Amino acid sequence: MHIDSRAALLRDRLRGMLVAAAATPMTAAGEVDLDLADAYLRGLVADGADALAVLAHTGRGPFLAPEVRAGLIGRAVATGVPVVVGVGGSPGTAGAEGPSGTEGASGSPAADPGTAAGADAVLARMVAEARTAADLGADAVLVFPADDPVAAHDAIWRSTGLPMIAFDLYVRPYPADVLRRVVSHPGVAGLKTALLSDAMGCQEAIALTRAAGRLAITGEDRMFGPSLLWGAEAALVGIAAARVEVTAEVLHAFTGSDLRRFEWASARLDRLAAATFTEPMEGYVQRMLWLAAAEGRIPDSHAHDPYGPGLAEDRELLVAGERHVRSRTEEAGDLSAGLLGEGRLPATGRTEPSATSP
Repeated sequence: MHIDSRAALLRDRLRGMLVAAAATPMTAAGEVDLDLADAYLRGLVADGADALAVLAHTGRGPFLAPEVRAGLIGRAVATGVPVVVGVGGSPGTAGAEGPSGTEGASGSPAADPGTAAGADAVLARMVAEARTAADLGADAVLVFPADDPVAAHDAIWRSTGLPMIAFDLYVRPYPADVLRRVVSHPGVAGLKTALLSDAMGCQEAIALTRAAGRLAITGEDRMFGPSLLWGAEAALVGIAAARVEVTAEVLHAFTGSDLRRFEWASARLDRLAAATFTEPMEGYVQRMLWLAAAEGRIPDSHAHDPYGPGLAEDRELLVAGERHVRSRTEEAGDLSAGLLGEGRLPATGRTEPSATSP
């Protein structure tokens, strides 16, 4: 299927990369400090992120005002790594409702996408956000689900020529026939699947994406290792908004030849995901912000998600539990490495994945 050279270039550039879906550090009132965000983004890159996704689901992009969005894009681009910008969405398609009286990203009350006028307004905002991303030097846009996704992708492409990553999101997954049309668009470089627990849906989406010659990108925080085995060739995940090195280790082990290292790294990531990506599921953003604060990436004053659900759980228990899991898995990893070195465990491996492997 035809793919534009610009989209093909991005597809090939992102293959094998970990794109950290960054959170947006903010106060309980939703205030964003761009200098603080700059330090946070640079820290993710320093600790293993190959690229950044800002204003996506994890970053609460659909809720943020244009000037805040522009500031975050500029800070991300300044890091020097590839930058993907989330465009579109609404409180409903973002998977969160936000506090009472929440405004749309335009700064005015969000339009009702269920009406013709509302749908037109949503599309116009998507295109405007994509133009801003292009003007500020972003490498691609991540297109939130839309009522007419083919039309949305086409409008963005005709307006900006910026390569697009389609987004199959668990709060609004696409039917297979729609997905097939979306990934066939010449401006689409790849598809991010974020179906949470739908293993068969994820497998089908990856297969459709690869059949179209596009990059299959896992967004499956709870099915990360399996999704790589199913054919995903890159990752764009919210679980890398903190403890980024945990996710990076899985991807690096997978593209290497040490199967036992991949098994160990996947188990460590699964434990982190089980503690953070759990019900209420939209609480994962708050949990990742708590962990980012515990790591010293952001101050406690900006470790808030005012757009997510209220969490009854204890923050300190989450952080303490994650540290306990970390110490146990690190000990297990050291033991496994030692046994491998002594020849007491077989060093099984596999071939490196390629763009044409099944």
